[in-house]
Amino acid sequence: MESLIGLVNKIQRACTVLGDHGGEGMSLWEALPSVAVVGGQSSGKSSVLESVVGRDFLPRGSGIVTRRPLVLQLHKVEGGSEYAEFLHAPRKRFSDFAAVRQEISDETDRVTGKSKQISNHPIQLSIYSPNVVNLTLIDLPGLTKVAVEGQPETIVQDIEHMVRSYVEKPNCIILAISPANQDIATSDAIKLAREVDPSGERTFGVLTKLDLMDKGTSAIDVLEGRSYRLQHPWVGIVNRSQADINKNVDMIAARRKEQEYFESSPEYGHLAHKMGSEYLAKLLSEHLEIVIRQRIPSIIALINKTIDELNAELDRIGRPIGTDGGAQLYTILDMCRAFDRVFREHLDGGRAGGHKIYGVFDHQLPAALKKLPLDRHLSPSNVKRVVTEADGYQPHLIAPEQGYRRLIDGSLGYFKGPAEACVDAVHIVLKELVRKSLIETQELKRFPTLQSDIAAASNEALEKFRDESRKTVIRLVDQESSYLTVEFFRKLQNEPDKTQEKNPDKNPNPQAPNAERYTEVHFRRIGSNVSGYINMVCETLRSSIPKAVVHCQVREARRSLLNHFYAQIGRKEKEQLGKMLDEDPSLMEKRETLAKRLELYKSARDDIDAVAWK
Repeated sequence: MESLIGLVNKIQRACTVLGDHGGEGMSLWEALPSVAVVGGQSSGKSSVLESVVGRDFLPRGSGIVTRRPLVLQLHKVEGGSEYAEFLHAPRKRFSDFAAVRQEISDETDRVTGKSKQISNHPIQLSIYSPNVVNLTLIDLPGLTKVAVEGQPETIVQDIEHMVRSYVEKPNCIILAISPANQDIATSDAIKLAREVDPSGERTFGVLTKLDLMDKGTSAIDVLEGRSYRLQHPWVGIVNRSQADINKNVDMIAARRKEQEYFESSPEYGHLAHKMGSEYLAKLLSEHLEIVIRQRIPSIIALINKTIDELNAELDRIGRPIGTDGGAQLYTILDMCRAFDRVFREHLDGGRAGGHKIYGVFDHQLPAALKKLPLDRHLSPSNVKRVVTEADGYQPHLIAPEQGYRRLIDGSLGYFKGPAEACVDAVHIVLKELVRKSLIETQELKRFPTLQSDIAAASNEALEKFRDESRKTVIRLVDQESSYLTVEFFRKLQNEPDKTQEKNPDKNPNPQAPNAERYTEVHFRRIGSNVSGYINMVCETLRSSIPKAVVHCQVREARRSLLNHFYAQIGRKEKEQLGKMLDEDPSLMEKRETLAKRLELYKSARDDIDAVAWK
């Protein structure tokens, strides 16, 4: 059974090293049963602890002396000399307990300074002695009612908040110290214990200074549980007098003197076997062992749950990488594949964003084509100008073919603007998808340099795809200008002239078409014919431009966005690869902290499994 307290002490020390000593949420520290010593200033709290240890080792003085929690771990050893060790100085043994007192003061000042501020960061002290029982006690600052000179105005609330943060935990055993020469109803320790433990099942009451009570009075009603009832027995303590402290009276002798007081007391003689610091230490040790045994299943459950959470978090931010070139190259390629997977999901519809490309084809391109100034270009006045300029000094004989071609070339020239705009719009969408993919690739967050390199390589590739796409769509327009679909115009020649059918008197000589070649009707008909042809080409380009853009930009981005980047990193040296994997320092620190916590919890689980069920 004694090994259980030693086990808790070991885990508690490891928690302190990692800074896992309470805070938000349920930590392993808070799950470990402990005994918190609570009392007002001058309640005799320090004297009780020194009596339990059997050594004079705590700082003394007026005002707030205890300004940081002191985690006091007692280890019973058979034979040998007594010594103490601090967690912050693990390779130094203190056999002089006056030096222990000084070290507590120095370590307190190291964190709080010479001011009278308090700190929640605990001091961990282990004492090895044949005169102690296996026990862990947490000495907390004494509760106070007013701030004195040199103390911050919030000191009263600060101390109560700190003490409450310990004693309100369900695994905390409360050792409430109250002086017998004051009314128990005014006890700061009992008042706080009643608030956090109203049933009294976690509270042990200790009554100090019994020898200082007025003559004719006694604390027998309190000690027998009639004044204030607890589920555990009250224990009376007789502290060393100030004269004994000044004379450095041996603590073991003081224990004997304390026991003699109770045995010879007419008021407390019948309770002598349940009084004194030695009995208190034994009572607390036995109870702590029982509580630890009861809490083991819940402690193991917490440990297993936390191990799963820590592993999941480490997987999320990424495990440590190897230092050799092969491991670094593998990591870089793995990060690239993760990014590429997210980018493809955007394009293929697994994630949002890819639909914007279809929006360019379905809305933006048709809208731009509708806004082309074809009506102005094919107006009768402009048709007349183009046709007459194309005829030169000799008018056309049958049909103004050169005029037709110039009108068609001029009309098709307008298509280059929407075609290029379509290319640029898709390029912007692809760049935005690259940016989103970089953000959403969790694995890359730990490597800002690599993330930046992938962004640069991706955008460089997208620009190449854009340039190729722009050339292709311009070529599509140029192809339409280079070779006209003559069948369209041959069909027009075979169709009856509906204008003449409606107005038979306009051209009384159908054998002389040139008679009307310079009339407005003639130019209007040319404009109408060219407009019909351009509309046909427009429908073709409306389908072929998106196909070209998808082929040159979207498809290439999906299948070969990082191909050039892969070729580049394959030729890099180990030192260059290492620079690409230059992690965010804060992330490295977080991973290190998580790894240490994981090791702590795994070690704690193994230690508990080794001793818990013996």
